[in-house]
Amino acid sequence: MLFQLIIVTVLALFLVNLIFNLRALRKPSADARVPADAPLISVLIPARNEENNIRACLESLQKQDYPNFEILVLDDNSDDMTGAIVSDMAVTDRRILLIPGQPLPDGWTGKCYACQQLAQKARGAYLLFVDADTLHEPHMLRATLALALELKTSMLSGFDRQITDSFPLKIIMPVMYFILLGWAPIWLLHRSRKPLPSIAIGQFLFFSKDEYWRIGGHEAVKSNVVEDIQMGIEVAKRGGRHIAIDLSSVVACHMYRSVPGAWNGLGKSIYAVVAMAPLGLVALVLIASVFYLGPFYNLWYGFVVGYQPVSWRILIILQIGIIYIMRWLLDNRFREASFSMWFQPIGLAFYVFNVCWSGLRWLFGAPVTWKDRSYHKEHTAEESVPPHT
Repeated sequence: MLFQLIIVTVLALFLVNLIFNLRALRKPSADARVPADAPLISVLIPARNEENNIRACLESLQKQDYPNFEILVLDDNSDDMTGAIVSDMAVTDRRILLIPGQPLPDGWTGKCYACQQLAQKARGAYLLFVDADTLHEPHMLRATLALALELKTSMLSGFDRQITDSFPLKIIMPVMYFILLGWAPIWLLHRSRKPLPSIAIGQFLFFSKDEYWRIGGHEAVKSNVVEDIQMGIEVAKRGGRHIAIDLSSVVACHMYRSVPGAWNGLGKSIYAVVAMAPLGLVALVLIASVFYLGPFYNLWYGFVVGYQPVSWRILIILQIGIIYIMRWLLDNRFREASFSMWFQPIGLAFYVFNVCWSGLRWLFGAPVTWKDRSYHKEHTAEESVPPHT
């Protein structure tokens, strides 16, 4: 009974933290005004084998109502039609520039080097790095710049809306925000007088150009597979202000199109996080198993398999109720499919298994593959692998 009461208490604290986070996350406003001088914004897109996404991304950026921006796309040695699509669109829109990527040098991860090349070519006073699988509302640039100026940020990132096509992905993807916003005290990080890193998601990173180069650009994190997290850390280390916001009203991302793609993509990030804090990740897996999966096991065991006292059963129902309240709050905020919350334990188990698998791969020195490149345990070695492996 005492153990179950502790779980109820901790879950209640997670719920309170989530509520505080949702209240703290600012949203870009559609009514934001353009600054009088309208500084140039460089939208920078690293693209490697993105023929299925790049046209839609660029078309959404072409519709921006902000008056002064450029779009730079780096074709990172793609072996599909990515470069040709961008080149065709650039013919009719002078704001679009295609940059051929240079071969990846030793010591760099692919995305970091692509972003560094883009930044070196950018002319804007502000740099916005976005992934090629993102879609943008017409007021995105105007509203994002206004919020960045108001908050006086060195780096702004946040939570976009995740587009999911299949039933399994609708179960898996919402759990990502459930974990991040349930555990990370973003509201507290933002209030701290001392600069602290917030949550950074690499699908959308907005910098003032001066602040970007003050921390050394992507070269500061050149060997890190999870460069977004590390960029936030570097900003905070150098006294900059890093803020996470709710981007779901202005940016959507087609992050994964299949379960294997989600498994590999999430595994790539988890692999790098394991290397940064292996014991910490083990602790998080245990916490997730006890506080998020345990109540569902107890529901089955205590109500179906064995007999438990009424007071014990009430505590289990409270635990599951808190979990579903958390999911409802998140799904309502980020416009997720309403049915997906009922599959919460399945979605969470996907992440737990992925963490265990990625941790074992890191432990035994197996490389992680992403975008047809293979990164080893040290995050610095890179080798070519056959396409689509």
